[in-house]
Amino acid sequence: MTCDITLFVNPTAGRGRGARAAQPAARVLRDAGFRVRTVLGADAPDALRRARAAVADGTGALVAVGGDGMVSLALQAVAGTGTPLGVVAAGTGNDFARTAGLPVRDPAAAARAIAGSLKGDGGRPVDLGRVGDLWFGTVLASGFDSRVNDRGNRMRWPGGRLRYDLAMVAELAGLRPFRYRMRLDDGPEREVEATLIAVGNGAAYGGGMRICADARLDDGLFDITVVGPCARTTLLTVFPRVYRGSHLDHPVVTTHRAASISLAAEDLTAYADGERIGPLPVTARAVPGAVRLLGG
Repeated sequence: MTCDITLFVNPTAGRGRGARAAQPAARVLRDAGFRVRTVLGADAPDALRRARAAVADGTGALVAVGGDGMVSLALQAVAGTGTPLGVVAAGTGNDFARTAGLPVRDPAAAARAIAGSLKGDGGRPVDLGRVGDLWFGTVLASGFDSRVNDRGNRMRWPGGRLRYDLAMVAELAGLRPFRYRMRLDDGPEREVEATLIAVGNGAAYGGGMRICADARLDDGLFDITVVGPCARTTLLTVFPRVYRGSHLDHPVVTTHRAASISLAAEDLTAYADGERIGPLPVTARAVPGAVRLLGG
């Protein structure tokens, strides 16, 4: 095991919590005997280039300090390489860390867990989803929720979470089902009318919404949640249950498990780990043991 660790830091995550979290995490790791260097970037592409360079140079671990967006970038650098991933969760949602059972908003505890894992088993293998060359750790979203993201991303006011709350209200006003073509594994393609289809490598997205509540990071399969056609009142009734994961037994919801899924629909965008992938159609595949995760 090399003693060099790279902190991959988003200083703006969680309104500055990322920058504040890096210092205690680095202190704990240094006290544990590791040499620590920090990687920042001028923007996301530059940060990813620097993270990939650190992995290519043989860093002993890449530790993402920030939120789910930073974890998503880190996954692009480490997936399939053998370099383990640590997470110091300091963002707003922290869905990947919560799903993996990692400390959240406690950088010293996260760093202690990472150090212990590096000195112990070297991390546990966890699955990732893959769409083309892009990797994701939590949920691939399409339908009503991706439309909310699209609208929120176009809005310039207000800022923060309120922007997406207003985008949701606007999308609810025009709520309608979408006609999907869906194929699971090597099965037949079938047409599905749905309000949304979520493909879960992990359980949650959007800051704790357990849309694929039974998903596991180590079973080699996606959990797929299909919310069928429903009225606005039904969606508003089901929505609060998503945080508990109890929506899965609602009559409008069906679930599937598969190692791969292809989705096609008109005028829909796919998002994974909260990041825009692009318009449907997409094919996602579960990749068992794609990364070694530290501290879990």
